[in-house]
Amino acid sequence: MPFALELALDPSTLAILFAVAFIAGFIDAIAGGGGLLTIPALLTAGLPPHLVLGTNKLSATFGSATASYTFYRRRLFEPVVWRRALIGTAIGAAVGALLAQFMPASWLNQLLPLVVSACGIYLLFSKVPAKAAGEAAEIGRRRQWPQSLSLGFYDGVAGPGTGAFWTVSSMLLYPLDLLRASGVARTMNFVSNAVALAVFIVGGHVAWVLGIGMGLALMTGAYFGARMAIGGGSRFIRPVFILVVLAMSLRLAWQHWFGAA
Repeated sequence: MPFALELALDPSTLAILFAVAFIAGFIDAIAGGGGLLTIPALLTAGLPPHLVLGTNKLSATFGSATASYTFYRRRLFEPVVWRRALIGTAIGAAVGALLAQFMPASWLNQLLPLVVSACGIYLLFSKVPAKAAGEAAEIGRRRQWPQSLSLGFYDGVAGPGTGAFWTVSSMLLYPLDLLRASGVARTMNFVSNAVALAVFIVGGHVAWVLGIGMGLALMTGAYFGARMAIGGGSRFIRPVFILVVLAMSLRLAWQHWFGAA
């Protein structure tokens, strides 16, 4: 069934989907929220909702893997420090993806605009530290469990804005600047994407050819986005992040509060 749907897509639709994926990967590597572009695009192309979620996880895994590896290579993320969060994210994503296949997540959609806009307003008026206070120092190990389990679960169930939620919550909970918080967000996003993808594969809800094609486009966009984010630092990420999360808020409010597509 998924393969038949992929064959039915005309070349122009595929080109649009790949272009959207490239832009989503670029934005996602900097501020998160790429799923708000790819998920509506896949729905518009005519794929059923569960297939959209699984295919989006496949393509998103490509992009988040590229971005997270780029941050790791620049020593902006230390896996040993965040091992509890890595485990919690994986567990939460697995549970969320399982539930997503059996229950609607529409009740979450009503809260999304409020939560996402709160992220943007917080960063707009807060003073983001210019330097981190040493990533290995004073990182609250116990705080990692509720943060990672809840955000991993959310990404498994729905996903839009997960990267933005990780970035803001990490700056609130730990002594991290915006650049290092982005490194944490990209890595955790990769973990939750990969685990949720495995669940959707078992459930047969993945369009492989389309997902891989969009994944390669996402990977390319994420590569350039991550390099620009690291090169520009917090001064570059901050305005892009604020712009993205506020745009996400308007998009989600329009879609879920007023019933627009």
